[in-house]
Parts: sequence; structure tokens; C-alpha cells
Amino acid sequence: MSDVIETRGVVIRTPTDQPKTVQMKGFGVGEGSTIVISLVTAVVLIAIWWLVAKLGLVPRLFLPTPQEVVTQIGAVYRDGYAGASLGEHVSASLFRIAAAAVIAIVIGIPIGLLMGLNRWAKGVFDAPIEFYWPLPPLAYLPLMIIWLGIGETSKVTLLVLAMFAPICLSAQAGVRSLPIERVNAARSLGARPWQLLVSIVLPSALPEILTGIRIAFGIGWGTLVAAELIASNRGIGYMIMSASQFLATDVVFVGIGIIAACAFVFSATVRLLEAALVPWKGKS
Repeated sequence: MSDVIETRGVVIRTPTDQPKTVQMKGFGVGEGSTIVISLVTAVVLIAIWWLVAKLGLVPRLFLPTPQEVVTQIGAVYRDGYAGASLGEHVSASLFRIAAAAVIAIVIGIPIGLLMGLNRWAKGVFDAPIEFYWPLPPLAYLPLMIIWLGIGETSKVTLLVLAMFAPICLSAQAGVRSLPIERVNAARSLGARPWQLLVSIVLPSALPEILTGIRIAFGIGWGTLVAAELIASNRGIGYMIMSASQFLATDVVFVGIGIIAACAFVFSATVRLLEAALVPWKGKS
């Protein structure tokens, strides 16, 4: 398109303005990687820790240097601690966390979906979950010992209770955030109730469920020390508590570092599952 202008017998064609493509700015974190920022932050924090310990601003008894912690890792790996090797402590804790996570997922996801689909189920399960979830695990730890004894059952049950609520409530939230248009479209095509559940409800709720599982793992690792207070002789939490009684702060830092590393691996695994199972998350 162009405008035609006639001046003294001369015809001049002037092109009109062409449409311009405007690149819209993103909002929030976006798609950029934050790995470099996280690595720099970690290095800065370790440098601050080293500087504070080296300058003696905090006594070495309470804050060992990073070098001392690394040395203690080697010593615990070679000689073990509190009557068990490092591998035995780690494997005991991993077994408890993994067993509790499987139980919490198998029970929590169906109940959460049911609470999102049925008001009777929500009325029945919502009150007890909302009652016990805000309680710290140490509050009902004595009940676990009284009811279930001092074996593995009480430890795993404590972890299950801590991990169950976020998974269940996330599944419920996923169902309630499902657009009704998808359900109506599937019904108009003749979908049966079980097809709605498998093909519409579960995929739509999956992002929330995976987020709930990540939160549950974080809570589970935080509850591990309390769970391993119950007459344990193996486990990372037991190692930390045993070291704290003798003011072995470097061993406490070793235990904290192991828990942080394990929790990071679990969280990264769930993130990879999110990328594989719900690649559309955050892109709508």
C-alpha cells in the first residue's frame, strides 16, 4: 500500500509505514539459567564462612573452617563415626526417606485427587490433615514411640506423616485448578469418568503434584533428625545428634552437608521428572 500525491503533473508515490514487530518483554524469572548465579553465591558464602572462621570472630569450637570440615569428611569416611561407617549411616537414612516417600505418594495422591473431586471426601479428610499438619514432628514424636515402639516402624511413620500432607494438598489443589472447559470438552466427546480421570484430571494436576513431592522431600529431610532420635544407632540424623553431645562441630557440619547433598539430588530428580512429564509447565 502507498499514498499517491500529484504535484504539478508529477505523480509521487510515498510508501506508507510498514508494521513493526515488537518483541514483548518477559515477566518473572523467564527461561534463563540461574546456575552461574547459584555457583557464584555458593562460592561467596563459603568465602565468608572461611573468613569469619579464619579471623577468629567465632571460636573454632563452634565454627570450624571449611578445610577442617573437608578433613573430617575423609576421617569419617575412613574410620566411621558412632559405631558405624559413613555408608551405613547414609544408607539407613536413605532407606527411611525412600520408604516414607513411597508410602506418602501412594496414599497421598489418590486421597488428594479424591478430595478435589468429591466434597464428602474433602469434608472427611480435610479436618484431620489441617489439624496435624501445622504441628512440628517433635510434638507427636512421643505418641509414635508409645504406639509403635522404638523400631523402624515409628521412624518411617513419623516421616510419612510429615510428607503426606503436602503431597495430598497439592494433588487436591491441582484438581481444583483444572479448567472446567477441558472437562466439558472431554464429556462432549463421550469420555467416561475413568477416562476423564486418567486423560484430563491427572495430567492437569501433575504439575502441582510434583511440586508437592518436592516440598515433601524437603520436609522429610528436615524431619529426619527428629525421626532418628527414636533409639537409633544408624543414620545421618543420629550421627549429627551424637556429635552435638560431644561438641564435635566439624562432624555436625559433615552431617548437615550430607543431608543437603542428598536433598539436592532428590530435588534435582523431581525437577528432571517435571521437565519430562510436564514440559508445558510455566509456558502457558
